[in-house]
Amino acid sequence: MQITASTVSLTVADVAASQAFLTAHLGYTVQAAADGFASLTRADAVDIVLLARGTQVLPPEQRDRHAAGLILAFTLADGLHDQEKRLREAGVEITMPLREEPWGERLFQITDPNGVIIQFVEWATSDDT
Repeated sequence: MQITASTVSLTVADVAASQAFLTAHLGYTVQAAADGFASLTRADAVDIVLLARGTQVLPPEQRDRHAAGLILAFTLADGLHDQEKRLREAGVEITMPLREEPWGERLFQITDPNGVIIQFVEWATSDDT
């Protein structure tokens, strides 16, 4: 098996709102879009498909589910503080302030207009301590 790409599919109430948020603040570009659907890509991250809740392409038991209980996490090589500042200055609400966990994970979270939690992570190195 050879995997050529990874995609996460999120069911949301307002596809256009998440699409606008992800393209404006996270640098995603639109690969394809139609009513109730958007496929977003970024060369250095997982692709994202947004599907409208209730869409008929989903199996009946999945149509009304919301992308809840998941965190879309992006690990950064460096610049976590800079990204938090950039997003804050752009008017994005930081829903979990920048912090460092005892195991060396630095992180902060934002939430898109549909309630999808997006987390940015940077790992502390032994040189940082």
